[in-house]
Amino acid sequence: MSVIDEIRRLADQWRGGEEEAAENRRLSDTTWKHLHELGILRGLQPARWGGGELDLAEHLTNVYEVARLAPSAGWVAGVVSSHPWQIALMADQAQQDFWSADAAKTTSSSYAPTGKAEVVDGGYRLSGRWSFSSGCDLCDGVILGANAGFVQAGDAKVPNFGSFLLTRDQYRIEDNWFTAGMRGTGSKDIVVDDAFVPGHRVLLSLKYEYNPDTPAPGQELNDGWLYKVPWAVMFNLVLVAPMLGAARGFLDAWTGETTRRRLNWGGMVRDDPLTQLHLAEAEYAHEAAVMKMYDAVATITEAAKAGEFLAKPERARLRWNITRGCQEAGAAINHLYRISSGRTAYVDHPLHRLFQDVTTELGHAFLSSEAIGQYYGAGKLGASAPEVML
Repeated sequence: MSVIDEIRRLADQWRGGEEEAAENRRLSDTTWKHLHELGILRGLQPARWGGGELDLAEHLTNVYEVARLAPSAGWVAGVVSSHPWQIALMADQAQQDFWSADAAKTTSSSYAPTGKAEVVDGGYRLSGRWSFSSGCDLCDGVILGANAGFVQAGDAKVPNFGSFLLTRDQYRIEDNWFTAGMRGTGSKDIVVDDAFVPGHRVLLSLKYEYNPDTPAPGQELNDGWLYKVPWAVMFNLVLVAPMLGAARGFLDAWTGETTRRRLNWGGMVRDDPLTQLHLAEAEYAHEAAVMKMYDAVATITEAAKAGEFLAKPERARLRWNITRGCQEAGAAINHLYRISSGRTAYVDHPLHRLFQDVTTELGHAFLSSEAIGQYYGAGKLGASAPEVML
Protein backbone atom coordinates (compact mmCIF):
# COMPACT_ATOMS: atom_id res chain seq x y z
CA MET A 1 0.00 0.00 0.00
CA SER A 2 1.39 3.42 -0.98
CA VAL A 3 1.81 6.35 1.42
CA ILE A 4 -1.10 8.10 -0.32
CA ASP A 5 -3.28 5.03 0.22
CA GLU A 6 -2.30 4.95 3.89
CA ILE A 7 -3.05 8.66 4.30
CA ARG A 8 -6.53 8.15 2.85
CA ARG A 9 -7.12 5.00 4.88
CA LEU A 10 -6.49 7.01 8.03
CA ALA A 11 -8.88 9.79 7.00
CA ASP A 12 -11.10 9.53 10.09
CA GLN A 13 -8.08 9.53 12.39
CA TRP A 14 -6.60 12.62 10.69
CA ARG A 15 -9.90 14.45 11.11
CA GLY A 16 -10.26 13.35 14.71
CA GLY A 17 -6.71 14.39 15.42
CA GLU A 18 -7.43 17.80 13.93
CA GLU A 19 -10.27 18.32 16.39
CA GLU A 20 -8.01 17.41 19.29
CA ALA A 21 -5.22 19.60 17.92
CA ALA A 22 -7.50 22.63 17.66
CA GLU A 23 -8.57 22.16 21.28
CA ASN A 24 -5.04 21.68 22.63
CA ARG A 25 -3.35 24.13 20.23
CA ARG A 26 -0.77 21.55 19.12
CA LEU A 27 -0.86 18.36 17.08
CA SER A 28 -2.15 15.26 18.83
CA ASP A 29 0.33 12.55 19.77
CA THR A 30 -1.51 10.15 17.46
CA THR A 31 -1.20 12.49 14.48
CA TRP A 32 2.50 13.03 15.19
CA LYS A 33 2.94 9.25 15.40
CA HIS A 34 1.27 8.80 12.00
CA LEU A 35 3.51 11.43 10.41
CA HIS A 36 6.55 9.58 11.73
CA GLU A 37 5.36 6.08 10.84
CA LEU A 38 4.44 7.08 7.27
CA GLY A 39 7.91 8.59 6.80
CA ILE A 40 6.54 12.03 5.94
CA LEU A 41 8.64 13.91 8.49
CA ARG A 42 11.78 12.27 7.08
CA GLY A 43 10.81 12.30 3.43
CA LEU A 44 13.59 14.75 2.52
CA GLN A 45 16.22 13.43 4.92
CA PRO A 46 19.29 11.82 3.30
CA ALA A 47 19.06 8.07 2.80
CA ARG A 48 22.40 7.68 4.58
CA TRP A 49 20.59 8.81 7.75
CA GLY A 50 17.66 6.49 7.15
CA GLY A 51 15.51 9.14 5.49
CA GLY A 52 13.40 8.80 2.39
CA GLU A 53 15.41 11.16 0.13
CA LEU A 54 12.25 11.18 -1.98
CA ASP A 55 11.53 12.76 -5.28
CA LEU A 56 10.31 16.24 -4.36
CA ALA A 57 7.04 15.90 -6.27
CA GLU A 58 6.21 12.67 -4.43
CA HIS A 59 6.94 14.22 -1.05
CA LEU A 60 4.85 17.33 -1.69
CA THR A 61 1.96 15.19 -2.90
CA ASN A 62 2.02 13.34 0.44
CA VAL A 63 1.97 16.65 2.33
CA TYR A 64 -0.88 17.95 0.14
CA GLU A 65 -2.99 14.89 0.87
CA VAL A 66 -2.46 15.12 4.63
CA ALA A 67 -3.43 18.82 4.56
CA ARG A 68 -6.55 18.01 2.55
CA LEU A 69 -7.80 15.97 5.53
CA ALA A 70 -6.13 17.85 8.39
CA PRO A 71 -4.81 21.37 7.64
CA SER A 72 -2.77 21.77 10.83
CA ALA A 73 -1.15 18.36 10.41
CA GLY A 74 -0.36 19.09 6.78
CA TRP A 75 1.17 22.46 7.59
CA VAL A 76 3.40 21.07 10.35
CA ALA A 77 4.36 18.16 8.10
CA GLY A 78 5.37 20.51 5.29
CA VAL A 79 7.44 22.78 7.51
CA VAL A 80 9.09 20.22 9.76
CA SER A 81 9.89 17.82 6.91
CA SER A 82 11.92 20.53 5.16
CA HIS A 83 14.40 20.83 8.01
CA PRO A 84 16.24 17.51 7.56
CA TRP A 85 16.91 18.74 4.01
CA GLN A 86 18.50 21.92 5.37
CA ILE A 87 20.45 20.15 8.12
CA ALA A 88 21.83 17.92 5.36
CA LEU A 89 23.44 21.03 3.86
CA MET A 90 25.28 21.83 7.08
CA ALA A 91 28.69 20.43 7.93
CA ASP A 92 28.70 16.71 8.70
CA GLN A 93 29.55 17.51 12.31
CA ALA A 94 26.18 19.28 12.65
CA GLN A 95 24.43 16.20 11.31
CA GLN A 96 26.40 14.02 13.71
CA ASP A 97 25.56 16.35 16.60
CA PHE A 98 21.86 16.17 15.92
CA TRP A 99 21.22 12.71 14.45
CA SER A 100 23.95 10.35 15.65
CA ALA A 101 21.97 9.19 18.72
CA ASP A 102 18.56 9.29 17.00
CA ALA A 103 18.24 10.00 13.29
CA ALA A 104 14.47 10.50 13.66
CA LYS A 105 14.90 13.71 15.68
CA THR A 106 13.07 16.72 14.26
CA THR A 107 13.25 20.51 14.41
CA SER A 108 10.81 23.35 14.14
CA SER A 109 11.89 26.73 12.76
CA SER A 110 11.44 30.48 12.62
CA TYR A 111 13.43 32.16 9.88
CA ALA A 112 12.49 35.83 10.22
CA PRO A 113 15.65 37.46 11.66
CA THR A 114 13.98 38.98 14.70
CA GLY A 115 16.72 37.94 17.15
CA LYS A 116 20.37 38.89 17.43
CA ALA A 117 23.43 36.89 16.32
CA GLU A 118 26.87 37.95 17.55
CA VAL A 119 30.07 36.55 16.06
CA VAL A 120 32.29 34.99 18.76
CA ASP A 121 35.23 32.64 18.80
CA GLY A 122 34.18 29.33 17.28
CA GLY A 123 30.66 30.38 16.31
CA TYR A 124 27.87 32.73 17.35
CA ARG A 125 25.84 33.78 20.36
CA LEU A 126 22.09 34.07 19.80
CA SER A 127 19.56 36.01 21.83
CA GLY A 128 16.02 37.19 21.26
CA ARG A 129 12.53 36.08 20.32
CA TRP A 130 11.31 34.31 17.21
CA SER A 131 7.63 33.75 16.38
CA PHE A 132 5.45 31.26 14.49
CA SER A 133 7.49 28.11 15.19
CA SER A 134 5.04 25.48 13.97
CA GLY A 135 5.18 22.10 15.71
CA CYS A 136 7.74 23.32 18.26
CA ASP A 137 6.21 21.42 21.21
CA LEU A 138 6.90 18.09 19.53
CA CYS A 139 10.37 18.78 18.12
CA ASP A 140 13.86 18.17 19.47
CA GLY A 141 15.46 21.37 18.22
CA VAL A 142 14.88 24.51 16.19
CA ILE A 143 16.39 26.32 13.20
CA LEU A 144 16.38 30.09 13.67
CA GLY A 145 17.11 32.83 11.17
CA ALA A 146 19.33 35.76 12.16
CA ASN A 147 21.60 38.36 10.62
CA ALA A 148 25.22 37.96 11.65
CA GLY A 149 26.34 41.48 10.85
CA PHE A 150 26.77 42.67 7.29
CA VAL A 151 28.73 41.48 4.25
CA GLN A 152 29.67 43.12 0.99
CA ALA A 153 27.50 42.12 -1.98
CA GLY A 154 28.53 44.00 -5.09
CA ASP A 155 28.45 47.69 -4.33
CA ALA A 156 26.32 47.39 -1.21
CA LYS A 157 26.55 46.00 2.29
CA VAL A 158 23.71 43.62 3.05
CA PRO A 159 22.65 41.65 6.14
CA ASN A 160 24.56 38.39 6.51
CA PHE A 161 21.54 36.12 6.91
CA GLY A 162 22.08 32.69 8.38
CA SER A 163 20.14 29.65 9.63
CA PHE A 164 21.21 28.51 13.12
CA LEU A 165 20.54 25.01 14.48
CA LEU A 166 19.83 24.87 18.24
CA THR A 167 19.17 21.89 20.46
CA ARG A 168 16.15 21.70 22.77
CA ASP A 169 18.07 22.74 25.88
CA GLN A 170 19.10 26.07 24.31
CA TYR A 171 15.70 27.79 24.20
CA ARG A 172 12.28 27.93 25.78
CA ILE A 173 8.83 27.91 24.20
CA GLU A 174 6.41 30.66 25.14
CA ASP A 175 2.81 29.49 24.93
CA ASN A 176 1.18 32.41 23.13
CA TRP A 177 -0.54 30.64 20.21
CA PHE A 178 -4.17 31.77 20.64
CA THR A 179 -5.58 32.14 17.13
CA ALA A 180 -8.71 31.81 15.03
CA GLY A 181 -7.10 29.59 12.39
CA MET A 182 -4.44 26.87 12.33
CA ARG A 183 -4.75 26.44 16.09
CA GLY A 184 -3.47 22.88 15.89
CA THR A 185 -0.06 23.89 14.54
CA GLY A 186 1.08 25.17 17.95
CA SER A 187 3.14 27.87 16.24
CA LYS A 188 4.43 29.43 19.44
CA ASP A 189 7.31 31.79 20.18
CA ILE A 190 10.89 30.64 20.69
CA VAL A 191 12.90 32.61 23.27
CA VAL A 192 16.70 32.37 23.38
CA ASP A 193 18.92 33.85 26.07
CA ASP A 194 22.57 34.01 25.01
CA ALA A 195 22.93 30.55 23.45
CA PHE A 196 26.22 29.52 21.83
CA VAL A 197 25.87 27.98 18.35
CA PRO A 198 29.08 26.50 16.91
CA GLY A 199 29.97 27.56 13.39
CA HIS A 200 29.36 24.10 11.93
CA ARG A 201 25.68 24.38 12.89
CA VAL A 202 25.14 27.51 10.79
CA LEU A 203 24.36 28.02 7.10
CA LEU A 204 25.05 31.49 5.71
CA SER A 205 22.78 32.13 2.73
CA LEU A 206 24.97 34.66 0.92
CA LYS A 207 27.99 32.38 1.21
CA TYR A 208 26.35 29.23 -0.08
CA GLU A 209 22.92 29.89 -1.59
CA TYR A 210 23.85 32.49 -4.20
CA ASN A 211 27.38 31.41 -4.98
CA PRO A 212 27.62 28.44 -7.37
CA ASP A 213 31.36 28.23 -6.75
CA THR A 214 30.89 27.61 -3.01
CA PRO A 215 28.76 24.51 -2.36
CA ALA A 216 27.24 24.04 1.07
CA PRO A 217 29.49 21.89 3.29
CA GLY A 218 26.94 19.09 3.62
CA GLN A 219 26.85 18.52 -0.12
CA GLU A 220 30.18 16.72 0.06
CA LEU A 221 28.52 13.66 1.60
CA ASN A 222 24.90 14.37 0.63
CA ASP A 223 25.65 14.75 -3.04
CA GLY A 224 22.28 13.77 -4.54
CA TRP A 225 20.40 16.20 -6.75
CA LEU A 226 17.81 16.83 -4.00
CA TYR A 227 20.36 18.80 -1.99
CA LYS A 228 21.17 21.11 -4.89
CA VAL A 229 17.78 22.80 -5.30
CA PRO A 230 17.52 26.46 -4.17
CA TRP A 231 16.49 26.91 -0.55
CA ALA A 232 14.00 29.79 -0.88
CA VAL A 233 12.07 28.09 -3.70
CA MET A 234 12.19 24.83 -1.78
CA PHE A 235 10.92 26.38 1.45
CA ASN A 236 8.20 28.16 -0.50
CA LEU A 237 7.04 24.86 -1.97
CA VAL A 238 6.77 23.09 1.40
CA LEU A 239 4.32 25.86 2.41
CA VAL A 240 2.45 25.95 -0.88
CA ALA A 241 1.68 22.21 -0.79
CA PRO A 242 -0.13 22.23 2.58
CA MET A 243 -1.88 25.52 1.81
CA LEU A 244 -3.27 24.12 -1.44
CA GLY A 245 -4.11 20.85 0.31
CA ALA A 246 -6.13 22.75 2.92
CA ALA A 247 -7.79 24.72 0.11
CA ARG A 248 -8.69 21.43 -1.59
CA GLY A 249 -10.22 20.25 1.68
CA PHE A 250 -12.33 23.41 1.83
CA LEU A 251 -13.52 22.87 -1.76
CA ASP A 252 -14.40 19.27 -0.93
CA ALA A 253 -16.40 20.36 2.12
CA TRP A 254 -18.04 23.30 0.35
CA THR A 255 -19.17 21.08 -2.52
CA GLY A 256 -20.61 18.53 -0.12
CA GLU A 257 -22.47 21.19 1.88
CA THR A 258 -23.78 22.96 -1.21
CA THR A 259 -24.99 19.71 -2.76
CA ARG A 260 -27.30 19.26 0.24
CA ARG A 261 -28.42 22.88 0.76
CA ARG A 262 -32.01 23.88 0.03
CA LEU A 263 -33.13 27.30 -1.14
CA ASN A 264 -35.44 29.15 1.24
CA TRP A 265 -38.03 29.56 -1.52
CA GLY A 266 -37.83 25.96 -2.68
CA GLY A 267 -35.45 23.94 -4.74
CA MET A 268 -31.77 23.09 -4.28
CA VAL A 269 -28.80 25.46 -4.26
CA ARG A 270 -26.89 23.05 -6.49
CA ASP A 271 -29.31 23.84 -9.34
CA ASP A 272 -28.56 27.57 -9.27
CA PRO A 273 -26.53 28.50 -12.42
CA LEU A 274 -24.46 31.16 -10.62
CA THR A 275 -23.52 28.73 -7.87
CA GLN A 276 -22.38 26.24 -10.50
CA LEU A 277 -20.25 28.92 -12.19
CA HIS A 278 -18.74 30.09 -8.89
CA LEU A 279 -17.59 26.55 -8.12
CA ALA A 280 -16.18 26.08 -11.62
CA GLU A 281 -14.15 29.28 -11.25
CA ALA A 282 -12.83 28.22 -7.86
CA GLU A 283 -11.84 24.81 -9.22
CA TYR A 284 -10.02 26.51 -12.09
CA ALA A 285 -8.05 28.75 -9.73
CA HIS A 286 -7.12 25.80 -7.55
CA GLU A 287 -6.06 23.51 -10.38
CA ALA A 288 -4.01 26.31 -11.95
CA ALA A 289 -2.20 26.86 -8.64
CA VAL A 290 -1.47 23.14 -8.27
CA MET A 291 -0.10 23.03 -11.81
CA LYS A 292 2.18 25.99 -11.06
CA MET A 293 3.42 24.15 -7.98
CA TYR A 294 4.35 21.04 -9.92
CA ASP A 295 5.89 23.12 -12.71
CA ALA A 296 8.18 24.79 -10.16
CA VAL A 297 9.08 21.38 -8.73
CA ALA A 298 9.92 20.07 -12.20
CA THR A 299 12.02 23.15 -13.02
CA ILE A 300 14.21 23.02 -9.91
CA THR A 301 14.46 19.23 -10.13
CA GLU A 302 15.63 19.26 -13.73
CA ALA A 303 18.14 22.03 -13.04
CA ALA A 304 19.55 20.23 -9.99
CA LYS A 305 19.89 16.95 -11.88
CA ALA A 306 21.67 18.76 -14.72
CA GLY A 307 23.97 20.61 -12.32
CA GLU A 308 22.58 23.98 -13.45
CA PHE A 309 22.54 26.98 -11.13
CA LEU A 310 19.23 28.85 -11.25
CA ALA A 311 19.81 32.60 -11.38
CA LYS A 312 17.71 35.04 -9.39
CA PRO A 313 15.33 36.03 -12.25
CA GLU A 314 14.29 32.40 -12.73
CA ARG A 315 13.90 31.86 -9.00
CA ALA A 316 11.76 34.99 -8.85
CA ARG A 317 9.56 33.68 -11.68
CA LEU A 318 9.00 30.39 -9.87
CA ARG A 319 8.24 31.98 -6.52
CA TRP A 320 5.90 34.52 -8.14
CA ASN A 321 3.99 31.76 -9.90
CA ILE A 322 3.46 29.61 -6.83
CA THR A 323 2.72 32.39 -4.35
CA ARG A 324 0.36 34.14 -6.75
CA GLY A 325 -1.33 30.80 -7.39
CA CYS A 326 -1.96 30.42 -3.65
CA GLN A 327 -3.38 33.94 -3.40
CA GLU A 328 -5.74 33.30 -6.35
CA ALA A 329 -6.88 29.99 -4.86
CA GLY A 330 -7.43 31.73 -1.54
CA ALA A 331 -9.43 34.52 -3.15
CA ALA A 332 -11.69 31.94 -4.80
CA ILE A 333 -12.31 30.28 -1.44
CA ASN A 334 -13.03 33.66 0.13
CA HIS A 335 -15.68 34.19 -2.52
CA LEU A 336 -17.26 30.76 -2.00
CA TYR A 337 -17.37 31.36 1.74
CA ARG A 338 -19.08 34.72 1.21
CA ILE A 339 -21.88 33.18 -0.85
CA SER A 340 -22.38 30.29 1.57
CA SER A 341 -25.03 30.02 4.22
CA GLY A 342 -24.93 32.65 6.95
CA ARG A 343 -24.65 29.72 9.31
CA THR A 344 -20.95 29.53 8.48
CA ALA A 345 -20.56 32.25 11.13
CA TYR A 346 -21.12 29.56 13.78
CA VAL A 347 -17.82 28.10 14.92
CA ASP A 348 -19.17 24.55 14.72
CA HIS A 349 -20.15 24.88 11.04
CA PRO A 350 -18.07 22.51 8.87
CA LEU A 351 -16.74 25.38 6.74
CA HIS A 352 -15.91 27.82 9.52
CA ARG A 353 -12.56 26.50 10.74
CA LEU A 354 -11.49 25.41 7.25
CA PHE A 355 -11.93 28.98 6.05
CA GLN A 356 -10.05 30.34 9.08
CA ASP A 357 -7.25 27.85 8.46
CA VAL A 358 -6.77 28.80 4.81
CA THR A 359 -6.93 32.51 5.63
CA THR A 360 -4.35 32.15 8.40
CA GLU A 361 -1.97 30.19 6.17
CA LEU A 362 -2.11 32.88 3.50
CA GLY A 363 -0.78 35.36 6.06
CA HIS A 364 2.64 33.67 6.04
CA ALA A 365 5.32 36.00 4.64
CA PHE A 366 6.46 33.35 2.15
CA LEU A 367 2.95 33.05 0.70
CA SER A 368 2.54 36.78 0.16
CA SER A 369 3.02 37.54 -3.53
CA GLU A 370 3.41 41.32 -3.71
CA ALA A 371 7.14 41.76 -2.98
CA ILE A 372 8.24 38.84 -5.14
CA GLY A 373 5.91 40.02 -7.91
CA GLN A 374 7.44 43.49 -7.82
CA TYR A 375 10.94 42.01 -8.01
CA TYR A 376 9.95 39.74 -10.90
CA GLY A 377 8.19 42.51 -12.81
CA ALA A 378 11.04 44.95 -12.28
CA GLY A 379 13.47 42.43 -13.67
CA LYS A 380 11.36 41.95 -16.79
CA LEU A 381 11.40 45.72 -17.30
CA GLY A 382 15.08 46.15 -16.60
CA ALA A 383 14.25 48.31 -13.59
CA SER A 384 15.34 48.14 -9.95
CA ALA A 385 13.34 46.77 -7.02
CA PRO A 386 14.06 46.00 -3.37
CA GLU A 387 15.91 42.72 -2.87
CA VAL A 388 13.92 39.72 -1.68
CA MET A 389 15.04 36.28 -0.55
CA LEU A 390 15.34 34.11 -3.63
